[in-house]
Amino acid sequence: MKKTDLEPTDYRPFSEEELEALFTDLKNRISPLDREAYEAAAFRWSKVAKPLGSLGILEEDITRIAAMTGRPRVDIRKKALVLFCADNGVVEEGVTQTGQEVTAAVTANFTKGESCSCLMAEKAGADVFPIDIGVAHDLGPLGEIHPLIERKIRRGTRNFTKEAAMTRQETLAAVLTGADIVRVLKEKGYSILATGEMGIGNTTTSSALAAVLLCADPGEVTGKGAGLSEEGLRQKIDVIRKGIALHKPDAGDGLDVLSKVGGFDLAGLAGVFLGGAVYRVPVVIDGFISAAAAAAAAAIDGRIRDYMIASHVSAEPAGERLLSWLGQKPAIRAGLCLGEGTGALALFPLLDMALEVYDKMCTFSEMEIEEYKPL
Repeated sequence: MKKTDLEPTDYRPFSEEELEALFTDLKNRISPLDREAYEAAAFRWSKVAKPLGSLGILEEDITRIAAMTGRPRVDIRKKALVLFCADNGVVEEGVTQTGQEVTAAVTANFTKGESCSCLMAEKAGADVFPIDIGVAHDLGPLGEIHPLIERKIRRGTRNFTKEAAMTRQETLAAVLTGADIVRVLKEKGYSILATGEMGIGNTTTSSALAAVLLCADPGEVTGKGAGLSEEGLRQKIDVIRKGIALHKPDAGDGLDVLSKVGGFDLAGLAGVFLGGAVYRVPVVIDGFISAAAAAAAAAIDGRIRDYMIASHVSAEPAGERLLSWLGQKPAIRAGLCLGEGTGALALFPLLDMALEVYDKMCTFSEMEIEEYKPL
């Protein structure tokens, strides 16, 4: 297998005390959005020869990217999809239709470029980086198109109806891995990231996160995932209630929630959102699972919300509620629920088209016509 040249720090040998110190240092490095860059981008949009605000949320996204990066001259040419792959011990409770061998199979497919997200990424001009952060089964033969980054912390989480899904040390290692992926990608010149995941059972862990962070009953925020029956859905909801009642995760502490009822993939993604805020790289939320991880990141530090962009509204029950809680406006409403970063990838061409207008469209003064005025 061709070895990837993307080598984030391996945090697995670190002690919990070392990880805590690194985590605290990262949070201390988050800076506010660049107000001057935001205003300059907004001013540019106001002069483009078209009706004011007529590209809607896409205009807002480009303006926010300027503020995130500190540059009104927005550049998102080099794109990446970051895919965290991991299994979840809670599948022992019968919350899924399929077994954990599927996680391994799809993870291997990522490396071969054969998944839905890989095909969409190629069309969108994005490079794909799959990371094994906790896959339970052996992956078998891997491909060379998108080489695997191996950072397996454990072969799947523990069953959260019996014990915490992860130790705090494991959770910190996963979060820091996600953040460091952003550092390395920025050093490689990547300017915008899409988030994706693969893990049988992760709609259960994501629903548990949503229930805690939204202060909602699991019955309100839990869906059928990949095709559960009504009976299966009831079982899934009961399992989530049991886990939350057992561990009583602290909604004000994103790490605590991730550790008790989350997963390695969610923790890794939360780290990507943290890294986006630290290294000033815009990170695109995919669907429900990615939004749950984004919410956990926001519960770690509220400033992280400023460096996120929503792609679409997931068909899962909590999709809309999570984005609203995060203060994010999705550009796409298409009933997507595939995961793997597919919704985030679908936003990339729309952003490219909006940026083409932002960069190249004539201004009113250049065309010698009267400007639109705000009403």
